Amino acid sequence: MAGLSMLYNAAIASTFMKILLFPCYRSTDFEVHRNWLAITHSLPISQWYTSAISEWTLDYPPFFAYFEFVLSWIAKLLGFDTEMLNPYNLNYASPSVIIFQRSSVIISELVLLWALREYVYSYPENSRGNAVLTAIDTFLSPGFVLIDHIHFQYNGFLFGLLIWSLILTKQNRLLMSAAVFTTLLCFKHIFLYIAPAYFIYLLRVYCFSISGFRPQVLNTMKLGLTVSSIFLLAFGPWIYMGQTPQVFSRLFPFSRGLCHAYWAPNFWALYSFFDRIAYAFLPRLGYSFPEVPFTNAPTRGLVGDTTFAVLPNISPSFTFYLCLALQSCVLLKLFFRPTWRVFVGATTLCGWISFLFGWHVHEKAIMIVIIPFSILSLIDRRYLEAFRPLAVAGYISLLPLIFTPQEAPIKYLFTGAWVAVLLTFDKCAPVPLRRVFLLNRVNLAYVAGFVPLFIYNIFFHNLVFGGRYEFLPLMLLSTYSAWGVFWAFISLSWLYFTDLK
Repeated sequence: MAGLSMLYNAAIASTFMKILLFPCYRSTDFEVHRNWLAITHSLPISQWYTSAISEWTLDYPPFFAYFEFVLSWIAKLLGFDTEMLNPYNLNYASPSVIIFQRSSVIISELVLLWALREYVYSYPENSRGNAVLTAIDTFLSPGFVLIDHIHFQYNGFLFGLLIWSLILTKQNRLLMSAAVFTTLLCFKHIFLYIAPAYFIYLLRVYCFSISGFRPQVLNTMKLGLTVSSIFLLAFGPWIYMGQTPQVFSRLFPFSRGLCHAYWAPNFWALYSFFDRIAYAFLPRLGYSFPEVPFTNAPTRGLVGDTTFAVLPNISPSFTFYLCLALQSCVLLKLFFRPTWRVFVGATTLCGWISFLFGWHVHEKAIMIVIIPFSILSLIDRRYLEAFRPLAVAGYISLLPLIFTPQEAPIKYLFTGAWVAVLLTFDKCAPVPLRRVFLLNRVNLAYVAGFVPLFIYNIFFHNLVFGGRYEFLPLMLLSTYSAWGVFWAFISLSWLYFTDLK
């Protein structure tokens, strides 16, 4: 209980801090969710996925639409400003609206706190120290503070569902785990990144006998009925109304380009960076290339088709088959060694592969890698050394999302403090029996490299270039972060195939 009290105290203290963040910068996601409150409250269900009153159309699965519908009625019944529920009140943000929406994020985050409590309880009472440390580290994640409580989203309760689902598999409550994960998919479809790991694990341990490959017909029927019932509950109204194609066109807008406006720190950021470098310097060696229109260049800072000047262009189908091939290697081990730790490792790597090589990946999707990996991070120091560059690079890559000067001290101090604490975790991670050299000092040097990078981006870029090359600081940060994320991926992949049991 002493360990859990530390988690509760951290949650209470952070809640007061999050309340103080109410007046902070709000991204367009704040208006997105306000608009969804208005759509689900004021329009008939048949118009939820067809309304285009605002450019911020509903593009999350139905359970999230139901969630917004419930929130809208809570706001009305508790006497908050009902003008927020008018879909024609675009960009409406009265103090009452701000208080309600910010508070709803904090309250919904109780799901995350409860899931982390279950995570701690899943360990024997005499060995919960590292579990408590991981739980506190996760709850105070800069990702949740920056994205949810300043930028504005509801990731806390969604990742709470993910963690709960993972813990249910550890407790061998497999049908319940499948139900929770399916529910999560019906809240936010980005978790499809890790669905293959769930599919293979449940197929192997629930639909086949553990000691062999004898089919468990009754279990298969129960699993299929559970999953299909939840999907039917979510999508049933739109299936009945014949709007399924419209819903899926909102959920999967494939017209977007390979890279997001701000490059996520993945393989395609490195690919785009090398293309820009080659395009700038190879002509000096006598090579010539067709000119790329600025509107299609990967450094234009806009969403849309991307055209590369030197390297081959990438298609959505190529990224799909690349992810499928790499995930298949991971899932093969999971199928033949279906332990809980291997399952969590496969879940992490499936999300990681989708993040690194997927089509039009958002920088915020790094959370789908960091959060499950945190469960494995204190197995021993090898896993901690693989986790560090991922967590540091991943969270630092989110800092440009908060670009207003007033919030700069908050984002730098909080993220810097979290990273400083993470660097002390060596004392808690056991020393492995089999030492594998994972370039520990190089990892620390890599983390330290963010300091001169930020000094250049903040103080020297404008002095050197004035108003030119506005995208360069973001490109440098994204590319440098991508190196850390990619190196950490190699590290965990090595441990997954050679050590994880």
